[in-house]
Amino acid sequence: MSKDRGVTRRQLIVGAAPVVAAAPFAGMALAGGRTQEARHLAGHRPAAGHAAMIGEEAPAPGGPNDLDSLTYPPEALPHQPGRVREYSLLAEDKEIEVAKGVVYPAWTYNGTVPGPVIRATEDDLLRVAFANGSSHPHTIHFHGIHPANMDGVFEIVNPGDTFTYEFPARPYGMHLYHCHATPLKKHIHKGLYGAFIIDPPEPRPPAKELVMVMNAFDTDGDGENNFYAVNGPAFYYARYPIKVSRSQTVRIYIANLTEFDLINSFHLHGDFFRYYPTGSTDSFEYTDTIMLCQGQRGIIEIDFANTGRFMFHAHQSEFTELGWMGFFEVEE
Repeated sequence: MSKDRGVTRRQLIVGAAPVVAAAPFAGMALAGGRTQEARHLAGHRPAAGHAAMIGEEAPAPGGPNDLDSLTYPPEALPHQPGRVREYSLLAEDKEIEVAKGVVYPAWTYNGTVPGPVIRATEDDLLRVAFANGSSHPHTIHFHGIHPANMDGVFEIVNPGDTFTYEFPARPYGMHLYHCHATPLKKHIHKGLYGAFIIDPPEPRPPAKELVMVMNAFDTDGDGENNFYAVNGPAFYYARYPIKVSRSQTVRIYIANLTEFDLINSFHLHGDFFRYYPTGSTDSFEYTDTIMLCQGQRGIIEIDFANTGRFMFHAHQSEFTELGWMGFFEVEE
């Protein structure tokens, strides 16, 4: 790799102390080889007595409520066959801050990576109006059951054009959507994906609901990710822990949209959870760690036994050190 393309992932890992010691962000580059000003963040060190960055020690961009629309899904609606659920998505090119001081030229739905959470109840009629305001052809491919002409493979939407996807929402579960234009790996990696929840006819029990879309960014264009996260920027939920109650079930709709890596994972400290693969049955695994390939998804339910701070992160240590980590602040 030429010097003007910045620091590679391998150099970040080899040349930097783990996340317990520093944030290895100096000299990162934009995709396509345009270097940007070096950022020296080695001063972000943990306070004595604990082995992780949290709060102001975590080098995450953004404010405390910036990810609320991606973290907290729309409320579930009761079963009402034939009800129309309408959404509008706009594809647009936009620079986003994926780590403290690191800007990435993303392709987005509605200006965010991941795109907005789409939610319906089984047997709703889902109607998604898609407009392409970007400089590249795009589509939307929804996981689930739908007619062939709504699949987002052959219905290419060129810049300036529109297309409306319409189909009954089924089956219930945690699904996802993403662009299916070629080259597919580029359109997904650049940010065109999001969570797609279909609720069952019989409502799930009450819970505090969250969405976590696992993603990553190759900021120097070498085909390897430099930063990892859920719902966008690296280290965000370490800087802004998620507050939950010990008396309330925490339900997480989780999906893996990470490109360039074969698997990603979720590990919870201090407790176990019920994991429902795809969220389409009542069968679950009781565990504290799950592994997901790209496109795999499911539902996690946690009933915290204790109060306090509990870490969650990828159980690939490299991913953790490059941003895929956070905390639950469990209160009584």
